[in-house]
Amino acid sequence: MGVSGVGKSTVAQEIARRTGWAFAEGDDLHPEANRQKMAAGHPLDDEDRRPWLRRIADWIGGQEAAGHDAVLTSSALKRRYRDLLRHGHPSVRFVHLTADPGVLAARVQNRPGHYMPASLLGSQLETLEPLQADEPGIVVATDADAAVVADGVLRRLWPPSAAGGWR
Repeated sequence: MGVSGVGKSTVAQEIARRTGWAFAEGDDLHPEANRQKMAAGHPLDDEDRRPWLRRIADWIGGQEAAGHDAVLTSSALKRRYRDLLRHGHPSVRFVHLTADPGVLAARVQNRPGHYMPASLLGSQLETLEPLQADEPGIVVATDADAAVVADGVLRRLWPPSAAGGWR
């Protein structure tokens, strides 16, 4: 989880590659209307996000029901969004990725082909409610290579002895 440009997709793909877990890009679950709204430079509101969050929660439920370990990207900017995603899904753990706003802006500006313009980064930063101590998960800075970040995430959330040989 985290704002645009923080490295969610890159880190999640690295974790999925290392573990063999199922992977889903949360942005792919956005309704087309949401993508168009963001592409036009308008931030999403709670009403826009509701169907998207439900799709994500359904995907999580499907993975749990099938007995699959999985990694999924989602901004999950607000506590109530994260509560919705983990309601009835005991396996959910959040990895709140962070980076300096200047680094985020540079990443978003240099990201070709993405529908979210750099102009919306400020609204995401304003909306973000950081992961709280009572939420299941960790906060991780993305100031290192994605492989290093992924390694740290796996070691902190699923130590090798508990991860069933994810390496």
